[in-house]
Amino acid sequence: MRAIPEETAIALTFNGTTHAVMMATPNDLEDFAYGFSLTEGQIETCDQIRSVDISVEDKGIDVRIWLDGSATRQFLDRRRRIAGPTGCGLCGVESLADAVPVPKRVAGGNTFQAEAILGAQQVLFDAQTLHAETSAVHAAGYWEPDAGLVEIREDVGRHNALDKLAGALARQRRPAHDGIILLTSRVSVEMVQKAAAIGTPVLVAVSAPTALAVRTAEAAGITIVAVARNNAFEVFSHADRVVV
Repeated sequence: MRAIPEETAIALTFNGTTHAVMMATPNDLEDFAYGFSLTEGQIETCDQIRSVDISVEDKGIDVRIWLDGSATRQFLDRRRRIAGPTGCGLCGVESLADAVPVPKRVAGGNTFQAEAILGAQQVLFDAQTLHAETSAVHAAGYWEPDAGLVEIREDVGRHNALDKLAGALARQRRPAHDGIILLTSRVSVEMVQKAAAIGTPVLVAVSAPTALAVRTAEAAGITIVAVARNNAFEVFSHADRVVV
């Protein structure tokens, strides 16, 4: 009988105020708290989080994040600027420019041989223990030439998997500037924005990117390698980091 992954409502609460509720796999939740806070711009460093409390409720899990003074002021300022709820799409943005912000430009990064990229993607596939049991979750991993697969996180949501990876790396105080972020999903604009927040210049994915993701990656200095499967891939932006 096939195992089935859990999908649970996870409330992300900052200083007692619920900011978002995500449907996610209920593991690695401290990583999720740190990673979501970083990639969504609630904090700039891990030191701005004083503590994380996890409370299991009847209908989900409340992840309570307590910020220090500087991050609290920034969080409250953003809350005051929220115009109000919307029927669909992006909530809490005031303009079209706010909906798709240009991330900070990612500089530097190594160059990678095609064989190394394909090999790294295969290592990610082989390390997906939860997917092997369920065939129903995404993975995000960070790989470096000398260290191999440094970390991997799995989740029913591709954004959540990447946020958990971001949190795991940040909590280890591990820079992610010299390696590759590996994804088992398509590349949407949010995935590029999160990679930019992590500071990783190369993003490799099994499926294709959206046009907006490619434009955002060009502006952010990020190399997108996608459709990475069956011993082949395509490069969509900043191809100078890939040696074929």
